[in-house]
Amino acid sequence: MNLHNTSVIVTGGSRGLGLGLVEALAAQGARVTVVARASSDLNAVQQRLGVDVRPADVTAPDVAQRILSEVRPDIVVLNAGLPPPMASIDRMTWEDFTATWDHDVRAGLYWVQAALNLPLKPGSRVLMTSSGAAISGSPMSGGYGGAKRMLWFMARYAQGLAQEKELGLRFQTLVPRQMVGGTGTGDAGSTAYAAKMGMAPEAFLSRFGAPMTPRDFGDMVVAILQDPRYGDGDAFALTRDGGIVKLEGPDV
Repeated sequence: MNLHNTSVIVTGGSRGLGLGLVEALAAQGARVTVVARASSDLNAVQQRLGVDVRPADVTAPDVAQRILSEVRPDIVVLNAGLPPPMASIDRMTWEDFTATWDHDVRAGLYWVQAALNLPLKPGSRVLMTSSGAAISGSPMSGGYGGAKRMLWFMARYAQGLAQEKELGLRFQTLVPRQMVGGTGTGDAGSTAYAAKMGMAPEAFLSRFGAPMTPRDFGDMVVAILQDPRYGDGDAFALTRDGGIVKLEGPDV
């Protein structure tokens, strides 16, 4: 796919991984719409990159249907995520344990439903940002790993329904395999795990080599969108060295 003049919505695109993706898409000439809560962050992104912005709570029941109806995107990247409260399981309240379910999974459900029920035009693509925690877990972040695995399941459920209804839509999952510094979730996680291991967060992030940056993430997602080899994959693992590996389901 040539992304020039392609309409792309990125939720949570005003900071962190989402912002890295917006930068990479804008560099390809895509028409990007960023959806996020903080107007100040959105205004800064709009002024710097010239993208469209929509201040909104992605977990509100009517937001996805409204914005998808107005924009009619070719691609949607569901990236908005709540940094999980960090503590060991014996120190976590139910509210902390389920925080990412109440935000990330709730938002994912509403946006997937809107994409299917509107529906988006044939040939459209919806990418769901998950996490390596969906495979290996994350013992310091409560229900986070389970929430990210549920997003992966939801993308598969949506793909099956899209095929059943012959909608011509493609639902896929992005699985960054390591924490990314400079993001709310990555900073929260690296700080908590580094403290547990008695090291600095920077040392924790770099213990297996150069850390992945938000723009690295964005460039890999652009590669997935542009390269026909990735047009039919279920999910893709993204690694710090720029590697993209097809995954065939959440049972990996």
